[in-house]
Amino acid sequence: MSEFTQGLDKMLPAEQTHCLEILPSQLAATSDVERLYSLLIDYNFIESKLAAAGVQKLIEDYDLATNSEVLACDGKADTLKLIQETIRLSAHILAKDKTQLAAQLIARLMCFQTPEIKALIAQAQHQKTRWLRPLTPSFTPPGGKLLRTLTGHTDWVQAVAITPDGKRAISASSDHTLKVWQLETGEEICTLKGHLTYVNAVAVTPDGTKVISGSWDNTIKIWNLATGTEIFTFAGDTFAVEAVTVTPDGKRVISGSWDGSIKVWDLQTGAIIFNLKNHTSFVQSVAVTPDSKRLISGSGDNSIKVWNLETGKELFTLTGHQDWVKAVAVTPDGEKIISGSYDGTIKVWSIAGREKLFTLGIHSSFVQAVAVTPDGKRVISAAGDKTLKVWNLETKIELFTFTNHIAPVNAVAVTPDGKQIISGSSDKTIKVWHLETGKEDLSMAGHGDWVNAVAITADGTKAISGSGDYSIKVWNLATGEEQFAIRGHEDWVKTIALTADSQRIISGSGDKTVKVWHLETGEEIFTFKGHEDWVNSVAVTPDGKMAISGSGDKTIKVWSLETGEELLTFSGHADGIKSVALTPDGKRLISASGDKTLKVWSLGTEQNMFASLWNSLTKNLLFTLKGHQSFINAVAVTADGKWAISGGRETTLKVWNLASRKEAFTLAGHADAVTALATAGTIAVSVSDDNTLKVWDLLSREVVASFRGDSALKACAIAPDGVTIVAAEASGLVHFLRLEEGK
Repeated sequence: MSEFTQGLDKMLPAEQTHCLEILPSQLAATSDVERLYSLLIDYNFIESKLAAAGVQKLIEDYDLATNSEVLACDGKADTLKLIQETIRLSAHILAKDKTQLAAQLIARLMCFQTPEIKALIAQAQHQKTRWLRPLTPSFTPPGGKLLRTLTGHTDWVQAVAITPDGKRAISASSDHTLKVWQLETGEEICTLKGHLTYVNAVAVTPDGTKVISGSWDNTIKIWNLATGTEIFTFAGDTFAVEAVTVTPDGKRVISGSWDGSIKVWDLQTGAIIFNLKNHTSFVQSVAVTPDSKRLISGSGDNSIKVWNLETGKELFTLTGHQDWVKAVAVTPDGEKIISGSYDGTIKVWSIAGREKLFTLGIHSSFVQAVAVTPDGKRVISAAGDKTLKVWNLETKIELFTFTNHIAPVNAVAVTPDGKQIISGSSDKTIKVWHLETGKEDLSMAGHGDWVNAVAITADGTKAISGSGDYSIKVWNLATGEEQFAIRGHEDWVKTIALTADSQRIISGSGDKTVKVWHLETGEEIFTFKGHEDWVNSVAVTPDGKMAISGSGDKTIKVWSLETGEELLTFSGHADGIKSVALTPDGKRLISASGDKTLKVWSLGTEQNMFASLWNSLTKNLLFTLKGHQSFINAVAVTADGKWAISGGRETTLKVWNLASRKEAFTLAGHADAVTALATAGTIAVSVSDDNTLKVWDLLSREVVASFRGDSALKACAIAPDGVTIVAAEASGLVHFLRLEEGK
């Protein structure tokens, strides 16, 4: 048996003894290469190997395949590379839920039209149980700059560092920990615990044996990278450490603190060599020239200072930024300083000339971090606008922008070979990017910020979404193509609803207004003003005559869609209104609030003198439902009007019997806050900050299908057909799904 064949046999899942169990019999006599290729484009093999060996082993199988024998076969290597990159992009999702394999392959590969890929997608659609099939290519496809996503931190990632051999990355987080990652596999090697609060800074010694971390607990810790254990702590004369670095000679640690001081420590003894105090505000960044002779510091006093590390004396100050200097880096030749500021700019300075050379570029928000490639030719900047930008240092041209983070990017580092970028973000993730290969941005269409709301027209042909990018988008539900966008709000679009005839869109915004739009033309019909805080939720009566809005100002307002007048205001909640829903008969309104309660109101539509009198006495409040232990984000009502379903921070859903006014049962399964709900027949759909969508059978009280997004899911809607579902992410992606029965 050849070495190649032996390697091929090792690829088979543990429970399989021969490839003929999963290959058509006519392939038994084909070559090793053809046999291998047939395996790796076969969905059943991919699914079995994932289940038996895990996602990383599956990725490694494709590395085995892309040897010279396969590369020589025209087109085969490209196809295998697409599948491998898809699995790598999906690794953080598949590691948590292997059942998402089919959805991930379909949604990332659907845009590729080769026969092998189309056959793989067709195979993936044959699932044995109910599942959610993507209708459009809504995830980032392979072939772009994004290589993989690392998840595990539970709070902001504040800093990243890479070991000198380029094999490991270390991340520092507001969750009080540091994590060590294997870059080749994405595996979390260990977690470093010991800091008492936010860890803001991290560095690695030049010999790759120690990690240095700085925290707001006023300490600097030195860790043994091989064992993951703490060696010792520098403390006693520090204050809220914002930045750390190690001199290239490995002898000294430099720290910058919130009190404006910079300390130079002896790494062996922990003794303070210098305490530098010329900055008039906090020091947020420090860097050292390659010869270990000069220190550069950036401060909240908007300045950059250059220090002599041999004498501890300040050499000179560079001014020109209009806000905090958050980041500094030095080019490999030691001649230039790169600085990033809260004024949004990246500036380049001459150390020898003690002057600003030029402004490299600008972000639309504060710059959090900068890095220089090992060849000194490119600068990478990370910013609060959620992007990373790569600049050519010689031509001063922006080369490309990375856009897959969904929150400010706080940290960036470049691998020693200059081929990859590692970034850390307030979205709690670390992302690994191709710097040398891959197209600039292959993210699929969506919004530029959180999608907070979605709705579907009564005829099931269009989906409407509202976003933190201030826009409303109208989509073709069958194709997922954006038809047009509506703009007019001056803040986040928080909520949308449609009239029953699907001719008008109702939107509520952070600008405190409710707007009514013509769906076909995008023309604004009315603007309702009167709320004193964000409008978080809107609903429309079945007859299309009234719109209801719930606001952070604790009130619910009822508006005439015929005249534009405010008809009623309901008040009684002790906190902001998060969600409103109507019973199918249009007579009752249910509101969900941050005060942990649901309230059921009469809309006063009864043609009854006694009911009118009662509403007057009770201010239209019928009853209150109590049982949640934290704020409620969402409420929905079943089509028969018998049950209300609510969800919020507690991670569970509560189902209420509206006739008995009592909790009927609880549905448990989410791992984070429930953000939105929808119902159709006897099913309910919930989405959560745990990145999942769950479809519940309300009769069996079980999850019958699930879908996992790339980020927190913030909105959902069900089409009238009861099987087409739209879900939207904090990333701006909108997913079009179909609930399929198993085959």
